[in-house]
Amino acid sequence: MLEELRRYRNFGTPNYFFELLSTLKGNQDATYTRTDIDKLFYNRVIDGRSIFDGCLEIAIKTEILVVENDFLTLSNGVVDSLNSISQMRDKFVEYLFKALKNDDEFHKIFCSDYLSHDIIYKSLQINNRAFSLKYSNFKQLLIDFEAIKTHPTTELNSFIINNRYKKLFDKTVLPEIKKRKIGIEDFRKAMEQQQIYGEEAEKFVLNFEFARLNEQKEIDWVAEYIVNEGFDIASYNHEFDELPNRFIEVKSYDGITPYFFWSRNEYSVAKLKKDDYWLYLVNRSEMNKAEYVPIMIQNPYEEILSNDENWDKQIEKYKVELICQR
Repeated sequence: MLEELRRYRNFGTPNYFFELLSTLKGNQDATYTRTDIDKLFYNRVIDGRSIFDGCLEIAIKTEILVVENDFLTLSNGVVDSLNSISQMRDKFVEYLFKALKNDDEFHKIFCSDYLSHDIIYKSLQINNRAFSLKYSNFKQLLIDFEAIKTHPTTELNSFIINNRYKKLFDKTVLPEIKKRKIGIEDFRKAMEQQQIYGEEAEKFVLNFEFARLNEQKEIDWVAEYIVNEGFDIASYNHEFDELPNRFIEVKSYDGITPYFFWSRNEYSVAKLKKDDYWLYLVNRSEMNKAEYVPIMIQNPYEEILSNDENWDKQIEKYKVELICQR
């Protein structure tokens, strides 16, 4: 969808679409063609824009408008959402996310390479580089409809996804992001059961932390969105802490002896965060028992990597790189 829409300069603004959709709703007995709509906005300036070349195209692609025998009509699901611009904007974003949830180009933008978790604003953060010039028109549409907002820290050159649409994003887009987040090649290599084990352990820790903090804090499941943050869960040491200060990497194992595999990125983040970083080792055979408590290791970079007495470390892989060719 996004690939097909690249050539258009303007996808429209809430004011444009509110007028367009309200006009169609108020004249449901009339028939409107593309030419009729073009005449309606001919020589007009709306929100500083006078070219509306991509507006009808995106409305049709998202099924906000339905084309039948060259005539444009409102989708039934949109008719009752035109009591205000705010209500219409919410419905537009809903239709947009649903239309894009399986779009390959959309997932090149909203992928782990550009997404990160914003601790302060408790939201997904997306780097401006994700859009590039290629999709600047799509970025502008998301800004206009407030699906994304400029990050308050301008030096980050990023956006945050509007928390107003978090539930919508989680329901429509997140499942597909989760499928794609580890990449095609890695997904082929990964065992499906291991992914299930990992998510089960992370959900256990989410509930464990919620109970540990007397159900007073909202725990962020970072790994639900992002695979390369270096930790899975952002929690708190105490229920009165204002900002997350316990960053938890969850590892599951089965059997008597705890074991886990630690990626380079994970232990690099552990080294950086020091005492704020925790490793939770969850025994899959025990975690469904009511009083089970996982093994919790603070600052595992120091506690494990420098502890040869209690922990046996084995190198599973080497990176081999040619540095001199004869």
